[in-house]
Amino acid sequence: MKLLDLIVWVERSLMSQKLRAGLTIAGFATGMAAVVLMNSIGESIRDYVMQEFTQFGSNIIAITPGKTETFGMGGLLNTVRPLTLADGEYINQHKNVEFVVPVVMGTAKIKSENRARYTEVAGVGEKAAQAWKLTVAQGMFLPDDNHQKPRSFAVLGSTLKSELFGNSSALGKNIHVGSQRFRIVGVLKEKGQFMGQDLDDMIYIPTAKAMQLFNRESLMELDIFYQPGLDPKMIAEQIKQRLIKRHNMEDFTLITQEEMLKSLDNILVIIKMAGAGLGLISLLVGAVGIATIMTITVTERTSEIGLLRALGFSSKQIQKLFLTEAVFLALLSGLIGYAIVFVLLVIAKISLPTVPIELNIYVLIGSLGFSAFIGLLAGIYPAMNAAKLTPIEALRTE
Repeated sequence: MKLLDLIVWVERSLMSQKLRAGLTIAGFATGMAAVVLMNSIGESIRDYVMQEFTQFGSNIIAITPGKTETFGMGGLLNTVRPLTLADGEYINQHKNVEFVVPVVMGTAKIKSENRARYTEVAGVGEKAAQAWKLTVAQGMFLPDDNHQKPRSFAVLGSTLKSELFGNSSALGKNIHVGSQRFRIVGVLKEKGQFMGQDLDDMIYIPTAKAMQLFNRESLMELDIFYQPGLDPKMIAEQIKQRLIKRHNMEDFTLITQEEMLKSLDNILVIIKMAGAGLGLISLLVGAVGIATIMTITVTERTSEIGLLRALGFSSKQIQKLFLTEAVFLALLSGLIGYAIVFVLLVIAKISLPTVPIELNIYVLIGSLGFSAFIGLLAGIYPAMNAAKLTPIEALRTE
C-alpha cells in the first residue's frame, strides 16, 4: 500500500467522524499544550529568580542572627546575642572582605510638608548603593559617617520622591520618618523591583537610625561582599570562625550566595518537574480518548475491515491502517497544542516584558515525539483487534 493511499484513507476516515475526531484532538492538544506550557513556565520562573538573585553579584555572604538548627531545650533557654553594627565593622577588617552592608528593614509613615504615605524603610550603610547597583540621580548617597552615630540623612527612591515632592527639588528638604526628622541628601534613578519589592518606592536611611526607629537591638542581616574569584567556602569558614571568636558561640546563620542559589535551583527544578507532571497527566487523559475513539471505530467499521480483507489486505496492513490513524491523531493534536502554546506565550511576553519566557526546543521535539508514541500505544489494542477479524466474520455484521 502506497504512502499516499495510506494518508488518503486516514483523512477520509477522520472526516467521516468530524465531531468525534475533533473532540479527541481537542482533548489531546490540551494535554500537549499543558506539558509544554508548564515546562516553559517552570523554566521561565527559574531563570527569572536566578537573574534576580545574581544581579548584585555572586561574591556575597549573608549573616542573620540566630542559629537555624534545633538545639533542644537547652538551646531554647540560651540568649541569642544580637548581630550588631560593631560585628559588621569587625568583619570588615578581614583582608578578603571588600565591604559590609548592615541591613534593617521596616515600614513607616513618611511625611513631607503637605504629603504623607506609608512605605518601606531601608536602614543601610554607605556601601549599599554599590552593593545593590543603585545609581544616584541627584545629590549623593548616604555619606561615610560614624556607624554608631550617623547624621540624620535620607535618600529617596525615584517613585517616593515623585509622590512626596512632584516635579520640585527634594534636595536639602526635611521629612519625617516615623517620629524622626531627616534631611534629604539624594534621589536615586529608577531601579525597578527585586523579588516583588519596589526599590524605587523606598527611603534609605543610616542603619543605626533605622534600629532606633524600629526599636531593634539586632540587625536583620549583614551582607558581606568579598573579593571576586575567591573560594566562597573558604571565605565563609574564615568569617564564621572570626565571628564565633567574637560571640564565643555560633549564634548566627551564615549562608553564601552559591549555597542559596543551589537551594533555590533545586526547589525550582522540583516545581518545574511537578508542573510538567501535571501536564503529562493531561496528556495521558488525551491518550485514553484516542484509545477510546479507535476502539469504537473498529467496532463501527467491522464491515469495512471485512471488505478490505476480502479484497486481499493482510492482517499487518489492516493493523498498519489503524495504527497510522492513531499516530496521525496524536501528531495533529500535538501541532495544535504547539499553536495554543505559541499564542499564550506571545500574550505573556506582551503582558510581562521583564519576565524571561522562552521555549526549550528539546522539550518541543520531545513532546511531539512523545505524543506520537502515546498515540501509537493508544492505537495498538484497537489495531490488533481489527487485524484479528477474518473476512467472513467481518462481512457477517453487514
